[in-house]
Amino acid sequence: MAFSARGIVHRSTVTGKRGMIASAHPLASVAGLRILIDGGNAIDAAVAVAAALNVVEPYMSGLGGDGYMHIYSAREGEHKVLDYMGRAPYAATFDEVGEAASRERGPRSPIIPGACGGWLAALERYGTMDAAAVFQPAIEYAEQGFPLTVKNAYFTEFSVPEMLKYPSTTANYLPHGRAPLAGELMTQPDLANSMRAIAEGGAEVFYSGDIADKLVRYMEENGGLITSRDLTDFAVEWQEPVSVTYRGYRVFGPPPPCQAVQYLETLNIMEGFDVAAMGHNSAATLHRFIEAAKLAQADRAEYAGVEEPPTSGLLDKEFAGQRRAEIGAQARPSGGERFTSDKMAGEVLAGDPRAWMRSECTTHFSVADAAGNAVGVTQSLGAGYGSAVVVPGTGIALNNFLYWMDSDPQSPNAVGPGRKLEMCMSPAQVWDDQGLRFLIGTPGSYGILQTTPQMIMNVIDHGMNIQAAIEAPRVKATAPGTLVDVETRIGEDVLLELTLKGHRLNRLGPWAADVGGGQGIMVDPESGGFMGGADPRRDGYALGW
Repeated sequence: MAFSARGIVHRSTVTGKRGMIASAHPLASVAGLRILIDGGNAIDAAVAVAAALNVVEPYMSGLGGDGYMHIYSAREGEHKVLDYMGRAPYAATFDEVGEAASRERGPRSPIIPGACGGWLAALERYGTMDAAAVFQPAIEYAEQGFPLTVKNAYFTEFSVPEMLKYPSTTANYLPHGRAPLAGELMTQPDLANSMRAIAEGGAEVFYSGDIADKLVRYMEENGGLITSRDLTDFAVEWQEPVSVTYRGYRVFGPPPPCQAVQYLETLNIMEGFDVAAMGHNSAATLHRFIEAAKLAQADRAEYAGVEEPPTSGLLDKEFAGQRRAEIGAQARPSGGERFTSDKMAGEVLAGDPRAWMRSECTTHFSVADAAGNAVGVTQSLGAGYGSAVVVPGTGIALNNFLYWMDSDPQSPNAVGPGRKLEMCMSPAQVWDDQGLRFLIGTPGSYGILQTTPQMIMNVIDHGMNIQAAIEAPRVKATAPGTLVDVETRIGEDVLLELTLKGHRLNRLGPWAADVGGGQGIMVDPESGGFMGGADPRRDGYALGW
């Protein structure tokens, strides 16, 4: 896969030979690049980027959040997925918080934060630098401040009404009692102190030390659910990725209860169509993709969260062929992104993968180095600033992922004490017989599972370079029924033809953050050179060295 000039749309691509960072904010990419230049590897740089994003993109991810990290270690020659998704608090019984509205924001909405444990576990197993060095760029940004971008201000504005309910949140992020303005300086001294304490004392500071004490005290005083037992019981999980082949490439994603099985199944279904011949974003291609995504979405909602998910069946080529045969000339209604026990007439239903078995507010970033290490990370707080709660004295905004669990008691993803959340965050790596070809991922809640395969097909089927593949206009069909979100850079003749096929279109405009913010890195098989791509829909920025 040589670098292609096809599909250049908006930004020039970024190249490098020694390393590449593609993240959701330029200062976070600078932080990672500093670590690479100082001799760190891709894992060191990835943790530096994660910590910096906590500071410069505080509404998307951070120490109070959770995520997945897919690491390829060249030294060991192994793929590992680091799952640092916390569980629901032990007090989160269905009777206590079954209704989604009761856990949408506020102190009753967080699951156990896993980012601190995840970042330090990655450093311990695969890193070469200590936490103090890796956290240093983030600490500098937090103490010295950084000027807000236009999109920093834009994304914060939506959460201001919720944030103003909590004095500690207002003090940390709304010092003027209003939405921030682009160009204003944001400093976060409490967050800097927390990061320094973690760098010096390890994860114990967060899960059983001073930060844990402050978090639990706040929960006790404000009706929250997280207890000291919840924190001390937290543990990261090292997992083997799951994968499918797509036109000679192997596409990796995290295993269930991560929802990557949805986009992997979608690729399996689409492999049976000649996507290149049908054309990029033609009505024929988009209709089949939308319907394939609905089928895979129904299967994921039905099976990904069960105790023993039928993963091999969901990713089986014969099962994909059965599902592909269900795609007709007209749009079918989808049940939507979440499980529902009440089905509408004609709804796309889940298949039976067992019969085929043979045995967002979120952020994403990618890091690669010259030694062959590669890291893809997707992590989040859930909504903007998560729960909207900042633990006093820490600068740490807590997630609201309990809201992502279902209110339908029949759902495999229903609220329950100590339960693992079925989660849409899912970084992808694409390999061939010669090695890594590209890393790709995106934020976007359940839309992640449809944006990711579109970007992958843009590269493999349409020969686009990584920047063009990320920029290309997208569609998303996550709502119940036949509604499809579309970017209007897709031709009006194509949109009209989709309408005639029964799709109800929600025109988002030419560039819409609603369909994600992809970040990726491509590797040339002959030169080993890197090409980085970052999404202009958000503050994405790639830097090479």
